[in-house]
Amino acid sequence: MGLTYFKRFRMEIDVHGVDPREPPLPWGYRWVSWQPELLPAHAETKYQSFRTELDANVFPCLGEFDGCVRLMQEISHKEGFLPEATWLITYDDGRSAFCGTIQGIRDRTGLGAIQNLGITPEHRGQGLGTCLLLKALHGFRRAGLRRAFLEVTAQNEGAIKLYRRLGFSKARTVYKAVEVTPFALR
Repeated sequence: MGLTYFKRFRMEIDVHGVDPREPPLPWGYRWVSWQPELLPAHAETKYQSFRTELDANVFPCLGEFDGCVRLMQEISHKEGFLPEATWLITYDDGRSAFCGTIQGIRDRTGLGAIQNLGITPEHRGQGLGTCLLLKALHGFRRAGLRRAFLEVTAQNEGAIKLYRRLGFSKARTVYKAVEVTPFALR
């Protein structure tokens, strides 16, 4: 067992500076609002989105379906959980499959906190991450929040480019300590 540190950026945005228009989804996709009975769908989508990604090393729960279920239970039971900033995207190709997830909470300081924006691999590259992030930011604004933040692993250059394009700026650098076995890093 060893300890490794992952460099992460905390990025912030003024939600009132975000385009107020509803983000349009590509053809065949639709929004699904938060409902408690969809917790397993959020967990499965989160698992499919992160299980082979670097963040499954940073947060091992993301690499296991049961870990994603526990994480979703924890998020949805937080005092500041915001259903209006928590969404799924589904794709209907005749069998309807969930392919994107995001959750939002109001942290104890009154800021919106983005939790685990994830798109399943086969649906990436279509702007769904942008749509989900904007939808959550609109939810924060409807909840009366002024600012929102997220954390991103410094090596996730694609996500950082997306966040900067939408108006997020780096507020600070943090380090996440993780215990790993020599063969754990993917």
